[in-house]
Amino acid sequence: MTELLFSYGTLRQPEVQRATFGRELDGHLDAIVGYDLDYVTITDPHVVATSGSDRHPILRPSDRADAHVDGTVFAISEAELAAADQYEVDDYRRIAVPLRSGATAWVYVFAG
Repeated sequence: MTELLFSYGTLRQPEVQRATFGRELDGHLDAIVGYDLDYVTITDPHVVATSGSDRHPILRPSDRADAHVDGTVFAISEAELAAADQYEVDDYRRIAVPLRSGATAWVYVFAG
């Protein structure tokens, strides 16, 4: 079964995709509405080494009417979605959200 994953951060990096999924992903642009972009400091050494940074973007819900974050939608397998879950640290949780295009996709947002 194919899953849709919306990425606005490090999962769009080819080196992160190769390390996480074993391949580079093809995707298309879309946006998530009702969220603002913030940043979190990552302490997991594997994730920092894979992404090349300890500062990662994170989504937080917003009350602003025009709030949205641009990103990329990838069609991935259930096994690849599980690999993405393993890559993301505890600051993130995965939820299903409607995108601007009308599609519904998984996305990682602030877990707090």
